[in-house]
Amino acid sequence: MIRGPIRIFTRTVIRSYPKHSAFCSPDASLALLVVLLASVALGHAQALPTSSTLDGTVRDAHGKAVGGATVHLLKRGASEDRKLQTDAKGEYRYEQLESGEYTIRAEKPGLPDATFGPFTLREGQSTRIELQLGAPDQKQAGASTDAPQFFDQPQFTVAGVTDAMNHGGHGSDAVSRTTQSLTREVSALNSTGSSVLPAEAEASLRATLQSNPADFDANLRLGSLLTSSGKPAEAVPFLEHAHQLHPDHDSARELASTYMALGKLPEARSTAEAALSEHETADLHHLLAEIDERQHEPVHAVREYQRAAELDPSEANLFDWGTELLVHRTLQPAIEVFTRGHQLYPQSARMLVGLGVAWNVSGSAEQGSKYVCEAADINPSNSPPYVVLGKMSMAEPAISQPVLDRLAQFFKRQPEDALANYYYAVALWKHNQITRSPETSRQIESLLEKARQIDPKLAGASLQLGIVFEDRRDLARAVESYEAAIHTDPQLREAHYRLAQLYRRTGERAKAEQELAAYNRISREVLDQNEREAHEIPQFVYTLRDSKSPASQQ
Repeated sequence: MIRGPIRIFTRTVIRSYPKHSAFCSPDASLALLVVLLASVALGHAQALPTSSTLDGTVRDAHGKAVGGATVHLLKRGASEDRKLQTDAKGEYRYEQLESGEYTIRAEKPGLPDATFGPFTLREGQSTRIELQLGAPDQKQAGASTDAPQFFDQPQFTVAGVTDAMNHGGHGSDAVSRTTQSLTREVSALNSTGSSVLPAEAEASLRATLQSNPADFDANLRLGSLLTSSGKPAEAVPFLEHAHQLHPDHDSARELASTYMALGKLPEARSTAEAALSEHETADLHHLLAEIDERQHEPVHAVREYQRAAELDPSEANLFDWGTELLVHRTLQPAIEVFTRGHQLYPQSARMLVGLGVAWNVSGSAEQGSKYVCEAADINPSNSPPYVVLGKMSMAEPAISQPVLDRLAQFFKRQPEDALANYYYAVALWKHNQITRSPETSRQIESLLEKARQIDPKLAGASLQLGIVFEDRRDLARAVESYEAAIHTDPQLREAHYRLAQLYRRTGERAKAEQELAAYNRISREVLDQNEREAHEIPQFVYTLRDSKSPASQQ
């Protein structure tokens, strides 16, 4: 049982491996398949390592990492405990652990101890336990001892989401489209890369099953491998058999995930819920959140993401929870979740991007760009923060020097990237409205020409070129550029509007009326689409304090 003033979060996965990029977080099943591939390639036995690992972080009541804390790990039946000290980041790690029942305790002079246990480690299992020294007594705080709380819980209650066209005073369609684009950018950051495993691994597992069809481990591994290789239909019989042989958490998760990949959402839900009734884990709640999203039940989805983050406040779970809130315009809660995520994972670039977008969509462009600039600085070779900065700058009348500097860096690092050329050109254009430098104007033209040369489908580059030429009073080239933009993207209504104005100035009234009619038609379509989206956004009644957690209501 938990003793003393402590808030503890545990995570249990099969194996864990380093992320391959700032925006990629492979799940446990994929990590397991990579282990299998390595074993086959090196000619080792197919069995997973029998030893277990345990790691985590020790923090104080304010969430700050505690270095130099002593961590004691005692196995049931052992005469002595194993102890070590946390490093400067408050982290600890035990390796080569035997399976069994353990208790863990952290201590630091001047702070109350933190104790967790007993808990069980299984063979080949990697477990993470976060210990918090000196946290308020859970019973005094009114918290349930068997329901981990979300840090120092955010103080907010969301009564609902209002008009999607009115975010923090931003009412124009251009800004609305930009905010929708930004939230899509944040959502895209949680996608993981695919992994194609060689045929040798599949052949080896099939050979094992030919000689022993009741091999639980081989059925589970082969099913997981087939799913990750894009063959979920082939995976189902093996995973169903594995689940029949041993209906544990791992087989349930893999089977439910494969059902979801096939669009069999009722089967996926029932499998995950049945497993949750036996043993509550963060990954099953996360899986249910994904199912809820696919079934257009965002209120339930956000609650499942919340519970997953409560049980396992990993970077991925916090990011997904914040993203879900952001996508459905629950902006202040999204800011609080991303803020807490940034405090725990200060080197997570995508957490900063989410925080920046949430502030931007809330109406604070300066605050938003500040966080995204920080995200770009964490790993300057990664494109997503720069792209988000570029999209943010499109909706602003002026460009700040920090944003201009980051977009210049984006271009210098990736001069053959169309978006790097385009966003830097737009930033320079806005900055040049003050200095009016002919040399800078020529640089802008060169950047835009290169952008559309690299990506002929980038209609925005042609539109911006038209604006540059129109500013120079080169109306013929401006008309040509606007027509090119419309040819690339007939729905680009600003190009229709600007072209209509130029036709009026040159006396081509019939063409002007035609372009104006196209502009009005697209405007009506955009307005209708925005209204539909506004009605589709659910009214969240979402409380993180003064109510029971979703799990305790089950």
